Amino acid sequence: MISLTLKDTGTYLGTVEERDLQVLIDQLEEEHKADTDYFICLDTIDMLAENGGSSHLISLLQQAVGESDGVEIAWTKG
Repeated sequence: MISLTLKDTGTYLGTVEERDLQVLIDQLEEEHKADTDYFICLDTIDMLAENGGSSHLISLLQQAVGESDGVEIAWTKG
């Protein structure tokens, strides 16, 4: 399982399957090969939904962003 957290606070968001991690990796920009964090906003969520993100992933990200302009999320395996 892959755990998602808010990067700044470490607040646990939930877990996703390997398939959803691959969607994040394939669709979002990474600054380097070992990058494990992404900026997520509502436009990003829409793009992920259109490109294979599961309803579970989309729901987790929508809850994380809420009414904000966006959040930094991080992922870890284990």
